Formats: sequence, C-alpha cells, structure tokens
Amino acid sequence: MTAAPSPSPSPSPTAASGRLHALDHLRATMMWLGIVLHACIAYMAAPSPLPWHDDLSTPVADLLVAVIHAFRMPLFFILAGFFVALLVQQRGLAGMARHRVRRLGLPFVVFWPPLFIATALLGLMFLHRMAHGTWGVWGLDRSLLPRGPNVPQGPPTMHLWFLWMLLWLTLLTPPVWAAARALPQAVQRTLQAAGAWLCASPLGGVLLTLPLAWIGAQYDHGIVTPSGSFLPPLAEWVHNGLFYAFGLCLYSQRRLLMARYERHWPVFAAAGLACFVVTGVLSEVLAQPEASAFALVLLTGGFTDVLAAPVSATRHLQFWMALAYNAASWLWSFALIGLFLRHMARPRAWLAYLADSAYWVYLVHLPLTVGFGALLYGVPIPAVAKIFLNVLATTALCLASYHLCVRFTAVGQLLNGHRHSRPYPGEPAHAH
Repeated sequence: MTAAPSPSPSPSPTAASGRLHALDHLRATMMWLGIVLHACIAYMAAPSPLPWHDDLSTPVADLLVAVIHAFRMPLFFILAGFFVALLVQQRGLAGMARHRVRRLGLPFVVFWPPLFIATALLGLMFLHRMAHGTWGVWGLDRSLLPRGPNVPQGPPTMHLWFLWMLLWLTLLTPPVWAAARALPQAVQRTLQAAGAWLCASPLGGVLLTLPLAWIGAQYDHGIVTPSGSFLPPLAEWVHNGLFYAFGLCLYSQRRLLMARYERHWPVFAAAGLACFVVTGVLSEVLAQPEASAFALVLLTGGFTDVLAAPVSATRHLQFWMALAYNAASWLWSFALIGLFLRHMARPRAWLAYLADSAYWVYLVHLPLTVGFGALLYGVPIPAVAKIFLNVLATTALCLASYHLCVRFTAVGQLLNGHRHSRPYPGEPAHAH
C-alpha cells in the first residue's frame, strides 16, 4: 500500500482547489473537536482515562467521547497520509520530509515542554480540589496522582502523541516509498492494483477492518486508546499506520474514491451509525459474562464450551465489538470526507480563519479544558451545563489568544507557514 501512487488524470484546477479547501476545512474541524472531546472526559460516567474527574457525571459525555473518538483520529491519519502524498508530488520525498519536520517536529519541540508543565500543574490543582475542596496553588501534592502498573511511567506526550507518531510515520515514508519504487515494474503495478482494490472494494474494506479489530480486541470495549508514551506499543503503530497508509493510497485514487464518498456520504453515515449501535449493544452485553456467552452463541452458532466458559466468550465477543467499532471508524471517515466535499468545498472567510487557528487550538486546548474543569468542580449545575461552559470558555480563550498572540506573529509563521499582516481598519488581513 506504500508503493508510489500511480498517476491519475489531473482534475481541473478549480475542482482540485475545491477538494483541498474541503479537506483542509475537515482537518480543522477535527482539531476543533478536541475541545469537546477533552472537556467531556472529566464528566464521563464510565471510568475516566484521566485522573481528574468532576463530582458529577453524565452518560452524554460517554456518548460524545465514543462517537468523536470513532472517527476523529482515523480521519486525522487518513488526511495526513493524503497530504503527505500531495507534498511528495509537489516537492519530492526529501522536500516533503523537510516540510513535515518544520510543521510537526519543530512545534512539538517548542510547545511540548510548556504544555506539559501547564497541564501537570492544572491537573494537580484539579486533584487537590477533588481531595480537599480547596485550591492547591502553593502546595501541589504529587501524592494525589494515581499509582499502579497501568499508570504510564515518565512524562507523557499527552495529546501531542498524534504529532509525535505522525512525525515518525512521515519520516519512515521516504525510505519505504523509495524501496517500493526500486522494485520491478511488474511488482509495483501489482502493489498498486492491490492497494487500489483494498481502498475501493467492499471486501477490501472488510480486510482493512480485520487487523484493527484484532488489535482493538486487546483493549477495553474494543477501543484503541493512546498510551501517550514516547515509545508507543506496536499495536498503536499498526492501528494508526493503517489509516495513514490508506491516506497515501487515497491520493492516487482520489478522483474515483472522493467522487464516491461525495455521492454516497449519507449511505456511509447511516452504515457507520448502524455499526456504532451494534458496538453500544455489545458493550452493554459485555458487562455481563453470562449474557456475553449467550450473545456469542447467537453470533456464531457455536454451543460447544461457550456456555461453560463465559470468560472465554467475553474475549471472543470483544473481537466482534472491536470489528463493529472500527467499521464505524472507516464508514464515518468516508462519510465526513464526502460531506465536506459536497458542502464545504467553497472558500469562505470564516472557515479560512478557523482553519488557520486550528493548529494553535489543537496545541493549547488541553490545559484550558483541565483548568476550566477545576474551576467548575463543585459548582451546583448539571454536568451537561458544565461541559457546555467548559467548551465555550476554552473556545473563547483559544480564539482570543490566537488572534492576539499567533495570527500576526512568528508563531503563526511556525505553525502555518505564513503570518497574516495586521489589517488597516476596514481592510481584510493578508498572509505573507
């Protein structure tokens, strides 16, 4: 799937420009959704992946986290692979690698240390508020941090794990791509045909989902959750790398596949919803081992030893849950690509502004959601209202800080490759 993409007929400049506008808007939307995702985690009814948690919870938070997580990171990696292939075509392998180091590696080096410190301090304040009902500004207590075999050792990459993993996937692309191009032409054509079939056929989609299901079955509820480690486990590389490789292949098949996504996006969305509902049903069943055994009988027809071994049945059922969840990931990714191609392909000033601000928002939103979560702890309002206020406050501060500190400064140059000139009254800003 990493063979050099075969050339496809070039679309008109207008069509190509509209396609890139749509995908850029989609990528920005996924970045902005991080605010909703991380604001919800503190209010989940299920056990939270983070140590801090509000005194109230709501199943709405669990639903939002599960839905957003199903497509957000898969889409990120698909789009990342697509744009890497575009950069290879425009700049060559070496030029692409230099560009990605500037856009991924340098921001990680610059922003990870202050973001880690800010998130750690605000998280400790949140934990102090949970434990004592007061602010631990001057007496931050590390003993409040959870301990155990499942707690990561050493500083984590936090939400910047995506930048870290994508950087290494990007740097691995040139040698793999060059090796593929060094193969005999007949082998290259076979690889290209196999990649096109996997990306375009329904059976290929099933085959792409099977390894994701096998990996997901090793995680709770079939959902691969990032470890945040600087040395991620192999499962995370394979899981995210598959979506990235799909994005590389998508570029070579862009005319065929994107036309299909645009035309049939409601069908993909409905099919993804059906798979997600199956995931939810199996999640409820998995909570009861005996029910898991009965459900496995219904799925497989295998009565032998199933009812006598409910724990084994649970492990088997976890695979089916992971299969349904990852099928939803693919289907919703295709649906969202099609939706944005259909309705968001035209350039709009407000969308361009949000797209320009999205990278900054992605970087800084996590400590803000933690800080506002700590402020709202103990406030006697419903959990859904707290989520709304957290999202609203984080969004406002992200936008204000972007406009004042990033858009017209060297930080904007670092993140987006250009900075905007400050406009005179009544004139729009211009990038340079």
